[in-house]
Amino acid sequence: MPYITVESGALSDEQKEELIKRLTEVSSEIMRVPQEFFVTTIKEVSDKNFGIGGKTIDKVKEEYVKKHQ
Repeated sequence: MPYITVESGALSDEQKEELIKRLTEVSSEIMRVPQEFFVTTIKEVSDKNFGIGGKTIDKVKEEYVKKHQ
């Protein structure tokens, strides 16, 4: 039974549904395993609980927005 797990920031219910649907469809097609056998979980992680380049994601996003306004 294939298991797909995604770790991300906060997602809306609609985003979660679309992500689960499309990941399952594509994985099923590539692996040639029926969609009914796939299990998918989404683990939401707060932007303050992980980082890139020594900065928390909330700070990285804040800097990005300032640069691209």
